[in-house]
Amino acid sequence: MANTPKEPQSAANQINIELSEEIAEGIYSNLAMIAHSNSEFVIDFIRLMPGVPKARVKSRIIITPEHAKRLLAALKDNISKYEATFGPIKQTEEMPKFPMNFGGTMGEA
Repeated sequence: MANTPKEPQSAANQINIELSEEIAEGIYSNLAMIAHSNSEFVIDFIRLMPGVPKARVKSRIIITPEHAKRLLAALKDNISKYEATFGPIKQTEEMPKFPMNFGGTMGEA
């Protein structure tokens, strides 16, 4: 069987994605919590700051189980590519420890 080149995608199959400046800046998160029901996965991206007893959910993403599985596959693929370039990602079982003065010293007004 001969290898045939793939035909270019038609304009009908393309998606025009718009990215506003605000969204393009991104939101820093150092913790994610995931919950699910029979019809959706809810992913809360949280920013946990040392010395602050309360963490804030910075973004909540709700996706279907099918999209959750696609996201998992895409993350696995990207992690493999990352590790091939930069080496293995170190992982520990414990929560990250932040230094007490994380973020610098407190200023006075």
